[in-house]
Amino acid sequence: MKKFVVLYAIMLTILSSCKKDDASIKSKSNYNNTNIQSIFYDGLNREYILYVPSSYDGLAEVPLLFNFHGFGGSASEFINDADMRLLAESETFIVVYPQGSLLDNISHWNVCPTGGDNKSDANDFGFVEVLINEISSTLRIDLDRIYAAGYSNGGMMAYGLANYKSDLIAAVASVSGAMLDCVGLTSHPMPVIHLHGTSDGVIPYNGNSDWNSAQNTLDHWINFNNTSTIPIVNSLNNGGMTIEHYVYDQGDRSVSVDHYKYIGGEHVWFNTTFQGQNTSELVWSFVSRYDINGLRQK
Repeated sequence: MKKFVVLYAIMLTILSSCKKDDASIKSKSNYNNTNIQSIFYDGLNREYILYVPSSYDGLAEVPLLFNFHGFGGSASEFINDADMRLLAESETFIVVYPQGSLLDNISHWNVCPTGGDNKSDANDFGFVEVLINEISSTLRIDLDRIYAAGYSNGGMMAYGLANYKSDLIAAVASVSGAMLDCVGLTSHPMPVIHLHGTSDGVIPYNGNSDWNSAQNTLDHWINFNNTSTIPIVNSLNNGGMTIEHYVYDQGDRSVSVDHYKYIGGEHVWFNTTFQGQNTSELVWSFVSRYDINGLRQK
């Protein structure tokens, strides 16, 4: 709980200075297939935004990607900040932006099974599982290609699913997030991509008494996946920011752990590019290489 108290105080300051209009989820693009939906689960009315691309024809099974907003955020803001709809059109996958519960008066994700560092009693792991069942009951979903991504507390949620719902999740992505100490029994090698700025003032890159460092998080998955411990490193300068890309490959079932280190980067869903790909594209190009069994066979 202490970790969320610290995050709560910092995020209140950020939110009060940069509040956006929650009402518009189409402010950047006019997408007709963007729908706000709700489902009653565990005593709560839970909402989510579902985007089904026009390239979906209902004949072939397609991947499903969850993208979780940060602490204190909303799905309607995040779909604009981390808009993956154009990418979903070109790559033909379905994307869902769930809304964190408002128990304890501020939106959040509970990333441990019960108690511990959770902020409330909302069962968010169960919520995700119910959403998978609900969406796959009406749309043709490739259940071997369900991915979890998120920003800040949403990145923690992606790691939580990798730990506790790995039977459902093929690969995860965290942007400006961290993995908490509640570590579950992941059932298969888990591909991980972690993007983090070295000047993150909310979840420090090097960690502190409240948060694991980026390297500690990476080391967990490097060890778990049995990847190489010496990374392949590339770097470039884009608009004055140096971005370093680390690849720990040759893991079990050919999975890898990738890390993008943004020198001077802050607590954001990054709007710069690396080798022509923005953050959403980096996330998708990584996770989409895998299914629940590891590296996909082309």
